[in-house]
Amino acid sequence: MADLTSFFRPNSVAVVGASKTPGKISNAIMRNIISSGYQGAIYPVNPRESEIEGLACYPSVGAIPDSVDMAVMVVPASKVVAAARECGEKGVKTLTVITAGFKEIGKEGLELEKKLTEICEEFNMRMLGPNCVGVMDTHTPINASFTAAAPVKGEIAFLSQSGAILLAILDWSATAGLGYSKVVSLGNKANLSEIDFIEEAANDPYTKVILCYLEDIVDGARFLKVAGEAAKKKPIIVLKSGVSQAGAQAASSHTGALAGSDLAYDTAFEQCGIIRATTMTELFDLAIAFTKSPIPAGDRVAIVTNSGGPGIIATDNVEDMGLKMARFDKSTLDEFRTNLPKEANIYNPVDVLGDARTDRYQYALNKVLDDPNVDSVLVLMCPTAVTEPVETSRSIVEARDAHPDKPVFAAYMGGPLLAEGAGILAENGIPCFTFPEPAILCINGLNKYKRYLDTVDSKQARDQLEVDQKTVKAIFYDVTRERRLNLLSSEASAVAEAYGIPVAPIVLTTTADEAVAAANEMGYPVVLKVASPKILHKSDVGGVKVGINSPEEVQKAYLMIMESVHRYLPKVVVHGIEVQKMMPKGTELIIGMTKDVQFGPLVAFGLGGIHVNLLKDVSFRLASSLNDEKVVGAMLSETKAYTLLKGYRGEAPRDMAAVVDVVKRAARLVTDFPEITEMDINPVFAYENGVSALDIKITIS
Repeated sequence: MADLTSFFRPNSVAVVGASKTPGKISNAIMRNIISSGYQGAIYPVNPRESEIEGLACYPSVGAIPDSVDMAVMVVPASKVVAAARECGEKGVKTLTVITAGFKEIGKEGLELEKKLTEICEEFNMRMLGPNCVGVMDTHTPINASFTAAAPVKGEIAFLSQSGAILLAILDWSATAGLGYSKVVSLGNKANLSEIDFIEEAANDPYTKVILCYLEDIVDGARFLKVAGEAAKKKPIIVLKSGVSQAGAQAASSHTGALAGSDLAYDTAFEQCGIIRATTMTELFDLAIAFTKSPIPAGDRVAIVTNSGGPGIIATDNVEDMGLKMARFDKSTLDEFRTNLPKEANIYNPVDVLGDARTDRYQYALNKVLDDPNVDSVLVLMCPTAVTEPVETSRSIVEARDAHPDKPVFAAYMGGPLLAEGAGILAENGIPCFTFPEPAILCINGLNKYKRYLDTVDSKQARDQLEVDQKTVKAIFYDVTRERRLNLLSSEASAVAEAYGIPVAPIVLTTTADEAVAAANEMGYPVVLKVASPKILHKSDVGGVKVGINSPEEVQKAYLMIMESVHRYLPKVVVHGIEVQKMMPKGTELIIGMTKDVQFGPLVAFGLGGIHVNLLKDVSFRLASSLNDEKVVGAMLSETKAYTLLKGYRGEAPRDMAAVVDVVKRAARLVTDFPEITEMDINPVFAYENGVSALDIKITIS
């Protein structure tokens, strides 16, 4: 773990390029450090000044008589490299480089940034930026940035790749009352990235939740490792921009075509316990929820409302989110029957009616919170002539305080009439919204995090699989020696077999007589397929014959395939004809892999055969996570294929254990051999006992 103490708790700070001219960024940084209440030594550096903001100014960092923990760089880009070297020679521990004009402007800037990074590595300095707003810690306190407003002290660590978004959020937060433990502008991430600051924030006693706005992740493998460990300690909420399909690379496999550009991020975030926000509003709603609310024991939600319509809308939203409407204990229902008006709905959602005053709200809410079948509560209020928003809000706070282990959210659906009551809830740490949807989204976020913690606590021992890596290495060596990227079906089948994946018998033949001999040995019926790495869609050129039941048919089919292929593709090299045993019909599945640039192999599972692109019934996981049965089982359960595997409309169940085993082995294969760029096993037939892979495509780099 990188030691980032000098960014957040430095004993001394030098501002290199400080200015006494108001309105300049270099002056704003000086003013912010001083006004933040920072108690350490501050050294302005500017060879043309003797004093700035009442502090002695030095001509260079080397001229400062004492040691310097952090240097904030605001000199022009052309002078940053020299200034950084001077800092290194001085023994400065950390650099915060505000200056822009590096890789964001093109090739020339990129070269400059490389030189800056090399100096940091030479002197073992850690660098934030360049091209950033700065760094803040409200508990030190220090504000080494050019923000217009200092962040309010709180429990949120906010990391932003966009300086503009960071500035806007801090300005908005001042009016919203949102508090931060630390704020980091990541800039170009030339040396330190979000990974380093997530790791630091996870160990910060003043931070309760970690918020990130990110545009990219460079080191996917390290991100997964660090964020996965950090999420065990603190919730991490990320807004990742750049989600359009325009960024998806072209892919020749089914799996590659199904995997959109943003899918790997979704999968990676889920794997390491990150809650993903889709909008800025959602990001900060979730931040409020995680700082103000306990983690619920489960996903059972109760609703108390004074209006039926909003209660129904909220109920629909609860179920749409995958949460459960709580079923009350019999004793709760009996008390409701006795003590609520007969017109009231005593089942969930509890409708206390439009004439409900504080006493009725208070009674219903406390009973719901007392119920052992309730994990979270949402209170809805619409303004009527008799509603008592202020008194009711105070009673909601009292009920929450009496049940501190259960999250309480509110939606006050109105304006000025409910504003004072809503303010009382907010002041007392109860998230209150105008409409129910964001409240339910927050409850769902809390539950997602709870599920991740449960998964972490119940991790099974990793399964050990027996595999034959030597055979696969030999096959790949032969393929690359022939300067090929696509394996023949027989080669791909041999690779799969080496990893214990059951494959329908297949043999490459180069004459009609060899094909007959192979068919006789494996038994009829058989399939004949042209073998050429240049022909991906064999049936389009007459390269496939199925249902062949005799030696004579084999002879005839062999000649017909060769003739058809040479007619359509006269210049394509054909390696021969593959003879494969026709297997009994089973439930058709696909197990595939496409490689993500950041996170590595992404494995797909779903309905196979002709259903792949038609139904797109596919779930994805990073291959690195598919090494125990529980994770694979969860992946399978997300598809319609899972329903068929369990047995549908009288059909016998398929061998689920065998399917799980094949997925694990496919994931192990693509993890062990990073040169595999794409793989499709489609279809895989699943039977009552066992499975059989029929068609395997593997592309290597």
